[in-house]
Amino acid sequence: MPDLPAHSELIDGSLVFVSPQTSFHSVILDLIGAALRRLAPSEYRVRRDMSVILGPRQRPEPDLTLIHDSADRGLDVTAYRAADVLLAVEVVSRDSEVRDRERKPQLYAAAGIPHFWRVEPNGRQATVYVYELDPATKAYALMGIHHDKLQLTVPFEIDIDLTEIERL
Repeated sequence: MPDLPAHSELIDGSLVFVSPQTSFHSVILDLIGAALRRLAPSEYRVRRDMSVILGPRQRPEPDLTLIHDSADRGLDVTAYRAADVLLAVEVVSRDSEVRDRERKPQLYAAAGIPHFWRVEPNGRQATVYVYELDPATKAYALMGIHHDKLQLTVPFEIDIDLTEIERL
């Protein structure tokens, strides 16, 4: 959002100012972001820390988003519409646990974002919780919990070695 501190989010009509990220947060986003850029079909783009407009009182900023290339309307874009987003990824930190585990997934699901990943630190490793939208209930269903390797066929073939975080 223009004229606000970096990484400000609008959640339920209130401004949320996000704490500085940890090294884990930064490194896991680098790992997942690079892998998605390498593996995603050409009609998708990976974006980091971009707002998603879900409604007049909701403008969260997922850590990573996978958007349709048609939504990439130039370098001055500051937000995407929910309809532009195929996947939202949130990395949980101590300060964001409730937002990232509960509220933001509810908002993303209600807005129709088909896929959501929640990434949690687990010692020096990452655990990725993979969710898929049930279109009938507009709620996410847990599809899997991944520790060392993130292997999926939906939304496309994905194979990420999560243990690489130790080498970054």
